[in-house]
Amino acid sequence: MSDAGIGHNGIEGGHLGALVERIERLEEDKKAVCGDIKEVYSEAKHMGYDPKIMRRIISMRKQGTEKRREEAEILDLYMTALGMENY
Repeated sequence: MSDAGIGHNGIEGGHLGALVERIERLEEDKKAVCGDIKEVYSEAKHMGYDPKIMRRIISMRKQGTEKRREEAEILDLYMTALGMENY
């Protein structure tokens, strides 16, 4: 029986193999994009920007305005409870 045919357990080997290969290609693409992002953060750091803060801003921009507001209120509440009002 060929690799592309249906195996003894009823799984279509050709389709499965194609899916696995697509995932592998996408993983390689993801690795390349992650490397590009790392380079941009490095460039930003060399320009005097703080990559940690930039990551936080990017994370916050993914949230909606209401979610950011809610998170800020909770953070303020917790910090006040810990006596950290002047942060």
